[in-house]
Amino acid sequence: MNKTVLIIDDDDMLRKTLARGLRDNGFYILTANSAETGTEILKRITVDAIVLDRMLGGMDGLTFLRQIRNNGINIPVIMLTAMSGAENAIDGLAGGANDYLAKPFQLRELVLRLNNIIKNNSIPASELPGGLIFTDEEFFITTPGNSSQPPRILPLSGEEKKLLRNLTTPIGNIAPAAPMVAKRLRNKLNGVLSDMDIITIRGRGYKLIHIRQTNDSNGDTK
Repeated sequence: MNKTVLIIDDDDMLRKTLARGLRDNGFYILTANSAETGTEILKRITVDAIVLDRMLGGMDGLTFLRQIRNNGINIPVIMLTAMSGAENAIDGLAGGANDYLAKPFQLRELVLRLNNIIKNNSIPASELPGGLIFTDEEFFITTPGNSSQPPRILPLSGEEKKLLRNLTTPIGNIAPAAPMVAKRLRNKLNGVLSDMDIITIRGRGYKLIHIRQTNDSNGDTK
């Protein structure tokens, strides 16, 4: 299935060139010539990634990026810029960009980077336990039914994150891990998701399970 990419760039020639090149590489493309137009598109259409120019007329790309992140939109973003220097890249990444590409660049590099950020963001929410989100290479915890509270990051070590990804792609996987890593991850999950647990499969590894809650005769939840 073709992935949908939104290109936001006010340079007409570059925007059309990128659109044509990405279509030739199998992407479905939407375009916007301003951050404001891009915002309106995102209200109506779900996209898999955004290619965002930093220097835009009107709202600039970095402000747009921070705005969508503050609104809980975690679509992968590659920021394009003609500005050089490590500090500019750091600003973009700190603002919520998944990747940062300096102009001029080769189309093939953009295609590779797009495929990479989409792949890394491709654990469907429907396959994750309720309250758990994976995006931007991090796991986040949400409060079901409370949209006013933003997602908060689940602090995991590299080994714990790797184990949780293995356990959730898809749910039901049995994944090997060092016992201490599994124990630390179990404790962290138990602290935020009361209906999930990690069990040991003897001789094979660990498995993430959903604990079904039932009501007793007094109406209390067990």
